[in-house]
Formats: sequence, C-alpha cells, structure tokens
Amino acid sequence: MRAIAWLIRILVFLLFLGFALENTEPVMINFFLGYYLEAPLVAVLLGMLLLGCLVGVLLMLPGLLRVRREAARLRRDVARTAVNALPVESEAQIAPKL
Repeated sequence: MRAIAWLIRILVFLLFLGFALENTEPVMINFFLGYYLEAPLVAVLLGMLLLGCLVGVLLMLPGLLRVRREAARLRRDVARTAVNALPVESEAQIAPKL
C-alpha cells in the first residue's frame, strides 16, 4: 500500500514538474499607479495558489478556534462532573446497623 502511495506521489510530482517546465514564459502583471511585475508564468501561478491557500486557512481559523474552545469547555465539564459524582449506595445495598 505504501508503494502505491509513493508511486502516486511521484507521478503527481512529475506532472507538476512538466507543467512548470512548459510554462516558463515571462508574463507582466499590471498593478495600480503604473507598478508592474514581470515574472515567469509558473511563478505567478504558484504564488496565486499559495495566496489562495493562505486566505482559505485564515477564513477557516475563527471556526476552528471556536470548536477547539467548545471542546475544551466540554472536557472541563466532564472532568468536573466525574470528580463530583461519587457513587451513592442504594438503600438495598446498605448493611443493616445493629
């Protein structure tokens, strides 16, 4: 199974490497106020991919922090009730006092 996973990884890497080698032409990106950036197309594409991943993680972060805070609160509640909830003997199990 590990060999198949590594084979798939190598194939994906070779696919991306071939894509990068075919897209080395310089492109110009125009910004506001006359600023521009000239870089290889593959660098621009990879930069935009990384920027998109960063924006996605930042947008996901508040929900993740809220869920972690809720889980920590629930763990504290469970630990607190486990300590405070001592087993109570029923009247049938209590030995009669003589």
